[in-house]
Amino acid sequence: MLKCGMSGSQVKVFGKAIQALSRISDELWLDPSEKGLALRSVNSCRSAYGCVLFSPVFFHHYQWSTSGEMNDNGTKSNLNCKLGMKSILPIFRCLNSLERNVEMCKILTRSDKCKVVIQFFCRHGIKRTHNVCFQESQPLQVIFEKNMCTNTLMIQPRVLAEAMVLFTSSQEEVTLAVTPLEVCIKSSNEESMELNSSIYSEMSVCPDEFDFFQIGVDTEITFCFKELKGMLIFSEAIHAPISIHFDFPGKPMALSIDDMLLEANFILATLADEPSRASSPQSLCPSQKQKRSDLVCSNSKAGKKDNKATECILRKVAPKRLYPDETLTNISVLENCGSPIMKRVNGDIREVPESSVSDTEEEPRSPYLRKVKEKC
Repeated sequence: MLKCGMSGSQVKVFGKAIQALSRISDELWLDPSEKGLALRSVNSCRSAYGCVLFSPVFFHHYQWSTSGEMNDNGTKSNLNCKLGMKSILPIFRCLNSLERNVEMCKILTRSDKCKVVIQFFCRHGIKRTHNVCFQESQPLQVIFEKNMCTNTLMIQPRVLAEAMVLFTSSQEEVTLAVTPLEVCIKSSNEESMELNSSIYSEMSVCPDEFDFFQIGVDTEITFCFKELKGMLIFSEAIHAPISIHFDFPGKPMALSIDDMLLEANFILATLADEPSRASSPQSLCPSQKQKRSDLVCSNSKAGKKDNKATECILRKVAPKRLYPDETLTNISVLENCGSPIMKRVNGDIREVPESSVSDTEEEPRSPYLRKVKEKC
């Protein structure tokens, strides 16, 4: 059972959280507990997960109790409430109007009828009541140790919003490249190479613009732009900085907001690195470029060997996947369940000819390898 109430200004923040989570999925879970009311969302391919936890102090009054049903271990079960985003999103669409006119908003659940009742007590004695049907479904929870990430950035939403203006509304993915000297936000390299994409945007931010700046390793990650915009809109509403935690390409990243009254976490999948992307100079940090140049030199020396021996080696070596199961072991929600991102990565790796891959990550466009391929 859940009973809570909030004022008009709190309704606006609550509605902004629902709007941010709507960019992830068409479903929303209400998960009340002693820690507060949690709003959760996860997309169908499980490549993005969002959770906003409102502390009991956030509400004017907050009451929560377990249901009468018992779990297998003998404990009472929590409220399992899954709502359709299309049902609840229109209720919190005009947030500015709700902030001005609503004096009190009450949310309560009726488990016997599987309904969530949302009541707005407006000025002039006007009362609006919305009954939203829900489906009993256990909410998904994610365990992700964001504090263990090598790289951590904290930035004000105003600064990040200036960078987001550069990207068009059709932008699907963005790339974040970091070094100890600067942070670069740019259009995805994969999208920039398409003929249909005529705009390539890039913005560099110096470390002084960040509230917290910790770069343990030079890296470059690509992730979906839609979820980032949702978190940015929410942080602007509550005037709180955004923290970005990440490691290497292919590992999940976290966008988080920590406030006294609420806590928000978005866990997103990143595009796994692959040889075709690593060979592009624009997709490499300075340290990675140096490694790539060393590999090219080693390839030129290897060209002096016998052609037949090289041809035999190239045929026997199988393509090597990068971080094949890293996401599955670290975070359960981002498992490879038909994710478009993971499918695209796996598809690209399978299409790479075996003759162009080696243990030393040989340059696919080396003229020596082209000669070997012609002889084959």
